[in-house]
Amino acid sequence: MSTIGIIGAGAIGSAFAKALAGKGLEAIIANSRGPASLADLARELGPSITPGTREQAAAQDIVLVAVNWSKLPAALAGLPDFGGRIVIDANNPIEAPLFEPAELHGQTSSEAFADLVPGARVVKAFNHLPAHLISDDPQAEGGHRVLFFAGDDAHAKSAVSGLIERLGFFGIDLGSLEGGGRLVQIPGGPLPVLNLVKLG
Repeated sequence: MSTIGIIGAGAIGSAFAKALAGKGLEAIIANSRGPASLADLARELGPSITPGTREQAAAQDIVLVAVNWSKLPAALAGLPDFGGRIVIDANNPIEAPLFEPAELHGQTSSEAFADLVPGARVVKAFNHLPAHLISDDPQAEGGHRVLFFAGDDAHAKSAVSGLIERLGFFGIDLGSLEGGGRLVQIPGGPLPVLNLVKLG
């Protein structure tokens, strides 16, 4: 199993960590305030989730990034080239308190994000559901909750699809980072916040 890092310990990052912990999957979680600030969260989630530095989280095989849009450049600045490792973009170009869309100059948010993680194989995922639906039991209404993902690298998408399945969700591949990313982007995409369940 690939090792997992999480950069960002807000609602989505913490929910993803909780989902991993529920399956006994190990991860290193980091935020801007340092490992000591995450001790209580790690204690709550259990022994499989370890607080670490941003650099430690970024060094893992699969790295999920979930940070307020305006803080992404600072959160990712100065990290080494990702060297072909997988980075999951769980971000949306909008944030409290104003919830005004960021200026993307015609790009999707994932294309803008990819510029911040040189060398990474970016997969868009875990951004389109409220945090509690990521951390809650994905077996719902007699089926499995749907998680969409998109990316340009088939092997990276296969790895993320496998992780989605291990967490108990039903993954649906939306295609390319540009096309699929646009479908799940908040704001503007038609698919976010839809709590869909694959029956059977």
